[in-house]
Amino acid sequence: MAGKTLYDKLWDSHLIHENSDGTNLIYIDRQLIHEVTSPQAFEGLRIANRKIWRNSANFAVPDHNIPTKDRYLGITDPISKLQVDTLSTNCSEFKIKEFSMNNPSQGIVHIIGPEQGLTLPGMTIVCGDSHTSTHGALGALAFGIGTSEVEHVLATQCLIQKKSKNMLININGLLNYNVTAKDIILYIIGRIGTAGGTGYAIEFSGQTIQSLSMESRMTICNMTIEMGARVGMIAVDQNTIEYLQNRTYAPSGLNWKKAVTSWENLKSDKDANYDKIIEIDCSKINPMVTWGTSPEMVTNINGIIPFPKNEKLTRSLQNALDYMGLKSGTAIKDIKLDKIFIGSCTNARIEDLRIASKIVKGKKIAKNIKLAMVVPGSGPVKKQAELEGLDDIFIKAGFEWRDPGCSMCLAMNDDFLEIGERCASTSNRNFEGRQGKGGRTHLVSPIMAASAAIEGHFINVSELRKDKQ
Repeated sequence: MAGKTLYDKLWDSHLIHENSDGTNLIYIDRQLIHEVTSPQAFEGLRIANRKIWRNSANFAVPDHNIPTKDRYLGITDPISKLQVDTLSTNCSEFKIKEFSMNNPSQGIVHIIGPEQGLTLPGMTIVCGDSHTSTHGALGALAFGIGTSEVEHVLATQCLIQKKSKNMLININGLLNYNVTAKDIILYIIGRIGTAGGTGYAIEFSGQTIQSLSMESRMTICNMTIEMGARVGMIAVDQNTIEYLQNRTYAPSGLNWKKAVTSWENLKSDKDANYDKIIEIDCSKINPMVTWGTSPEMVTNINGIIPFPKNEKLTRSLQNALDYMGLKSGTAIKDIKLDKIFIGSCTNARIEDLRIASKIVKGKKIAKNIKLAMVVPGSGPVKKQAELEGLDDIFIKAGFEWRDPGCSMCLAMNDDFLEIGERCASTSNRNFEGRQGKGGRTHLVSPIMAASAAIEGHFINVSELRKDKQ
């Protein structure tokens, strides 16, 4: 009998019932909740007079709509305020733990989960947000769900799903200087496309993955959804265990020892079968920059905006270029910027802020940059950064130092691009209007964003000398 993949192991251990139509009922260990996709779910419970099946399995945090500047003034936008207040009301009524807006541990949902030890290996984890795949970096089966499914999990702690096929992406080779996890995942998306992972649960493996920090692994799993897959996973290893030890909600004492013993098997068997295997040589990856309106519209820093190869590509390419205000043949290095955003559930952890601060230390942002902002992913990240003096480095360079939240990632709050403004962003999506109506987004790593802030345009950070940072 063939061995099992990590995905198969987690699926089988949570399978309750297989239906004749190909769907399955699986048990959900943890649900993370935010203010945008939960109001209707709670209202559905009230209308049906249902109780929550297991309160302790659910945790909530407001992140999408909250201000990241002058938070002491409260939320001025009435719709945003209503959503955040409604979350607090619902959590109070249904007795769910909430990290409220002014809680020191508040932050972006996909950052506080691992940070607080709410995300644990072997769990099934859901959230009404597509980037729930982030949590798979800790050997969990995690995926985003819709509002009706949020209600279903609240009421039953179960979910009906179809099992995905298995894809393995082996990532090996030495990374070039200043090439990061963000560059790796953008490179992969550029190679297989935004539909390349559709129908698959993707496991990332290989020597490069094993050498990455947990923060970097989360960056890679975070953007799995951008290649069409709902699930991205990385096997548990010593890095995983060391990261989780002493986290607030992680097991402790004897339970910790038992948990570690059970987690050690959370990896694919050597003889496991995959439906598709992709090999990636990291030594070929340079710093990446998106130029269009989809994450797959990406090239490296030394590249140019491509010319279309056929009629279909001509239409989609031209539409993207028209929106972005660019032309085929333009060198990536020649693209000038208006704003810089370092933040989001993709790149707002302490590691991201540290590497960006090294780039800007002792320098000033370029005159053409209207606004450069750093938004820590959580209260603990912000506190740690301030203890290390990173806030002072950014502020002296001309950046705004903000409070935790989703911020300009999706313009559902006070932080957004104006029409025609061009931004180097460490977030995960560059769709039309994603960062504001008419806003133009280029996805990059924190190192690339920091460098672009100083230069006013994109530069090849892999060529920067260590003694110049």
